Amino acid sequence: MAFEKRQTLFSQGDDADAIFYIQKGRVKLTVISKRGKEATIALLGAGEFVGEECIAAIQPQRMATAAALTACTALRIDRKEMVRVLHEKAFSEVFVSYLLTRNIRFQEDLIDQLFNSSEKRLARALLLLAQFGKEGVPETVIPKISQETLAEMIGTTRSRVSFFMNRFRKLGFIEYNGKLRVHSSLLNVVLHD
Repeated sequence: MAFEKRQTLFSQGDDADAIFYIQKGRVKLTVISKRGKEATIALLGAGEFVGEECIAAIQPQRMATAAALTACTALRIDRKEMVRVLHEKAFSEVFVSYLLTRNIRFQEDLIDQLFNSSEKRLARALLLLAQFGKEGVPETVIPKISQETLAEMIGTTRSRVSFFMNRFRKLGFIEYNGKLRVHSSLLNVVLHD
């Protein structure tokens, strides 16, 4: 299925009846509290799944909204089909590995939120968006992402994000002129105590 930028794959509260495999593009996963506050909990890209809660019978409704951050293509897999293919050894090993990796990432995000400054959290988020540390060559140019989305991701205000982005630019860690380019030197912010 093809999704245009900002188009939703599913919304918080919808029936959890399918999982999506992102083939191309990026997807933003957000939640809205009962008070109406929105938080971005994940940015996902090609080769990742979204909506995996559908395979758990205890979670009949979506806990988050998945929307295309960029134009994207995703394969929709009905819950029954997903459960069926999970019984195939090769697929189940790949999927369980993916879920464990994603769980580790969520734990790292929580630790980051609890113990690091907003400056370090922003630096880490930019490095993750640029895919530093993943196999292959990092994508030093990050697809357009708003400062508001970055603020939601790291739990701070847009003005703090703007302050740190300007600081990172002045220090030569990033280039920020229409396109966002991340340099490996940004690792110094994350590694420095």
